[in-house]
Amino acid sequence: MAADFSAALLAWVVFFLLRKHLLSELVGYRFTEDALVYLAGAAVLVALFWTTLYALLGEYRDIFRKSRLSEIIRLARVSLLGTVVIFFALLLDDQGVSDYRAYYKTFGAYYLLHFAITAVLRTWAVSSVQRLVRRGDISFPVLLVGSNQLALSTYTDLQHTGRHLGLRLVGFTPMGTTVVAELAQALPAVGSYQQLPELIHSLGIEQVIIAIEPSEHRRIQEILNLLEGSAVRISVLPDLYQMLLGSVKVNHVFGTPLIEIKQDLLPVWQQVLKRMLDVGGSSLFLLLAWPVYLFTALMVRSSSPGPIFYRQPRIGRHGVPFDIIKFRSMYVDSEQHGPRLSSDHDPRITKWGRFMRRVRLDEFPQFWNVIKGDMSLVGPRPERQFFIDQIVKIAPHYRHLHRVRPGLTSLGQVKYGYAETVAQMVERLKFDILYIENMSLAMDFRVLLYTLKIILEGRGK
Repeated sequence: MAADFSAALLAWVVFFLLRKHLLSELVGYRFTEDALVYLAGAAVLVALFWTTLYALLGEYRDIFRKSRLSEIIRLARVSLLGTVVIFFALLLDDQGVSDYRAYYKTFGAYYLLHFAITAVLRTWAVSSVQRLVRRGDISFPVLLVGSNQLALSTYTDLQHTGRHLGLRLVGFTPMGTTVVAELAQALPAVGSYQQLPELIHSLGIEQVIIAIEPSEHRRIQEILNLLEGSAVRISVLPDLYQMLLGSVKVNHVFGTPLIEIKQDLLPVWQQVLKRMLDVGGSSLFLLLAWPVYLFTALMVRSSSPGPIFYRQPRIGRHGVPFDIIKFRSMYVDSEQHGPRLSSDHDPRITKWGRFMRRVRLDEFPQFWNVIKGDMSLVGPRPERQFFIDQIVKIAPHYRHLHRVRPGLTSLGQVKYGYAETVAQMVERLKFDILYIENMSLAMDFRVLLYTLKIILEGRGK
């Protein structure tokens, strides 16, 4: 960050002088004290813009595993984006420009200046970090999951290539009773694979490599479920079919091809923008729709005795519980005999409550949950712990839904609808998994439009 800030600062100062030359204003120009203060202030603001842009685009993530070549290529694209923004914000209305050809000169000059200076300083910064990694001053404890011949082959490959990336194998976890003798001699067996969460914490593991046959899908799924919520990199050995399919990003660790399980579902800028849209959109809706809230509250009060709002514990992001808020659509004490899922002809639902559910009016108070940060506008619908305990017995991968904030609406809800049984919850789960693996602001927008369509058609239930 210091290298990028300094590069942006220097590039703007040099560009200021070069721009005077390009606009034929340098001859006889003198720096006054006010001009120096203005230049210094402008340079600092521009440098802050660049470092903020880099941060939003994820440039400061995973700084110990960067490649100089990939950094230069990425920097060329990001520099173009930033230069376009600065050009339209600061340079387009320059009163000193009499010929539009000067615009091309100033744009090209600033882009090349910024890119060149930043490339030099960033290459120096990345090289200094790489030296620390190669010397072993910085390393990443790695745990190998597997104990067969494939695990031994992976260990041998990583011994030759892993040091370059700072990978330090600390042990392996046996799978079953088969343990290759050479692997047992080279690495300690640190425990059973069922103990992975505890081992990661006690050994300070930063990366887990699953070195079992790719065809053992159930076993791999079991391991991934055990690792859900762990702040570690997870890599799996791919099979030929997965490589040919091209549905996953395969990172080649020199001679060892590995599929890295995606941890960051959204780029930083999309995460920030998604949260801003959640808060801004929810606040605006609460402000504009107050007559709807007032009318609905009066109708709930008149439909049956009891409170207007209904609070219910749900499980949110990272498994943290929160109270979801709804307009009450059922009679009071409808669950005195325990939690039950609603159905089309549920006698517990009031007449007004049935209408609210069709047009999703009962969900409107959850915009407050969105503002609080318990939920997002779009995300998997949150469930109660009672039903989650039943779902994970059938579909352990349900825990993957807790990687994101639950939503006011979801792909599962608009494509499948409300679930009336645990089996239907499991069936709906595939749509929510599909959403998580394809998360983007564009996907959120499509889900919101589809939700609006369902509300206008009154097809909710």
